[in-house]
Amino acid sequence: MDNEPQLHSNIVAMVSLASGIAANHPAMGQCQLERLRGAGVPEHQINAVIEIARHIRDEATEKLDFAFDTAANDAAPVVASEGETCGCTPTKSGQSCC
Repeated sequence: MDNEPQLHSNIVAMVSLASGIAANHPAMGQCQLERLRGAGVPEHQINAVIEIARHIRDEATEKLDFAFDTAANDAAPVVASEGETCGCTPTKSGQSCC
């Protein structure tokens, strides 16, 4: 593993930004925004990362709420539709999150 190249710092910053947003971390990757902008990462790429992270966070919340409501009501669980292989849906702009 010592001979393997490290991830580029911009990739690490994007992953950190996305995971902070998706995890509802209080800082939400604010320092990563400045790092990415300072490195010259295009704003549309930063916006795509933010959109995907928010979508994953919101979808996870919806699914958790649904699972809780299902258990609370003792209803039969709903399975993913045929087109949902990993259970995710695209973002509002059509960006894939998986």
